[in-house]
Amino acid sequence: MLLEVEDLHARYGETDVLHGISLGVEKGSVVALLGANGAGKTTTFRAITGAIATTGTVRFDGSAIKNGSPEGAARLGIAHVPEGRGTLSALTVRENLALGAYTRKDKKRTKAAYDRVVSYFPRLAERTNQPAGLLSGGEQQMLAIGRALMMEPRLMLLDEPSVGLAPLIVREIFVLLEREDGVTILVSEQNAKIALAAASRAYVLETGRIAVSGASEELGKDDAVRKSYLGY
Repeated sequence: MLLEVEDLHARYGETDVLHGISLGVEKGSVVALLGANGAGKTTTFRAITGAIATTGTVRFDGSAIKNGSPEGAARLGIAHVPEGRGTLSALTVRENLALGAYTRKDKKRTKAAYDRVVSYFPRLAERTNQPAGLLSGGEQQMLAIGRALMMEPRLMLLDEPSVGLAPLIVREIFVLLEREDGVTILVSEQNAKIALAAASRAYVLETGRIAVSGASEELGKDDAVRKSYLGY
């Protein structure tokens, strides 16, 4: 198990947001974290990376993460692609991608990572010198994922990649996730149908708790689960 989360609690101020989340992500898998707005998906990601104070246990590759921070998570090989993309609009596509490899000193390895990313996203290759702020919403999402891939992460936390995007762009992104060898992915999504199609396993959050979990194929076939939690 690459990522193990046990009895994770988190709060904002005096408000409890996560109430004992437990989940696991196998190495090399795509796992979906589903739920409505406010269910706790983004907070779970922030808790895993140490962006907020928590209680409970987060293990990465068998070792507990103690007193974590987003910078420390990145050094371990955990890349977080936040909802809203987070690209730097004044910088070019190439400069945004370079930020993903800013800690790496091996220029040949960085160039290889860049070539691999633009092969996944040919539209980024066409716009390499264009400011990120002039890209379409779908292109900015590709850029955010590409910047995370420049880190050569072991685990990618991908937060709501489909928000505001056309269905065709969403499908392209999930096809990429399925074929990207060597990267384990935990993806949060409101679009349960498309996330279940890409993931092998899913957890459904409701008000900061795991309401149901299981193999994606089985959850997608369960009428009670679909109607109660997945919205289709």
